[in-house]
Amino acid sequence: MSAPEAVPHYLGHRERLRARFEEAGGDSLPDYELLELVLFRSIPRRDVKPIAKELIRRFGSFAEVLAAPVHRLREVDGVGDGVVLDLKIVEASARRIARGAVASRPVLSSWSSVIEYCRTAMAFADREQFRLLFLDKRNALIADEVQQSGTVDHTPVYPREVVRRALELSATAVILVHNHPSGDPTPSNADIQMTRQIVEVAKPLGIIVHDHIIVGREGHASLKGLRLI
Repeated sequence: MSAPEAVPHYLGHRERLRARFEEAGGDSLPDYELLELVLFRSIPRRDVKPIAKELIRRFGSFAEVLAAPVHRLREVDGVGDGVVLDLKIVEASARRIARGAVASRPVLSSWSSVIEYCRTAMAFADREQFRLLFLDKRNALIADEVQQSGTVDHTPVYPREVVRRALELSATAVILVHNHPSGDPTPSNADIQMTRQIVEVAKPLGIIVHDHIIVGREGHASLKGLRLI
C-alpha cells in the first residue's frame, strides 16, 4: 500500500490567512497578504506568497499592482492570463465602487468621495489621462469621460473641445482631473495655464469650472484649493 501524499505546506497557510481575513477584515492585512487572497483563486495549486511579494516589490503597493499594465504584470514569474484577468476584475470592481459613491449624491457635498474616485481611477496609471466630470445644475454627475490620453508626462488638452462636450451634455459645471505618473501631484505652469484657458472659454457660456484635481501616488492637488483658479 502506498503512503498517503503529504499535504502541501501552503494549504495550511491559506486557511490561516483566510481565517485572519474573516476575523479582522482586509484592513488588518499587509498588501502582499491581501494580494495572496486574490491569487488563491487564480492559482489554486501553488504557493502564491512569493508571487504576491514580487508583485508588491516590483510595483509598490496593492493598488499599483492592480493598475499595472498587462504586459508588465506578465513579466512576473507565475503571472499568467488567469492572474492578469482576476487582478483587472478586482481593479474594475474598485473603480465601480468608488464611482458609485460619486454618482449617488451631489458631487460638491461628497468631495472626499470625488477625490477617492479620482485616485482610484487614475493615480497609478503609467500614462497621463485627462478626465472630465460633467455636472448638472444640482451638481449631480451627468457623465464621467476620459477626453485625452497622453504620454508619461503630457496630455494634449483643447479648451474648446472641453466646452463643446459640456454643451452637448447640457452640463452647467465641470471638474477637470488628470494624473501625474511621476507620483507628484504638484501642478505645473502648463497645468495652471491650461486650466485658466478653459475657465475663460467656459465662463461666457454659463459653464463653471469647479476645480482641477491632479492625482498621483503621493496624493492629490486642487488648483482651487491652492488658489490658482
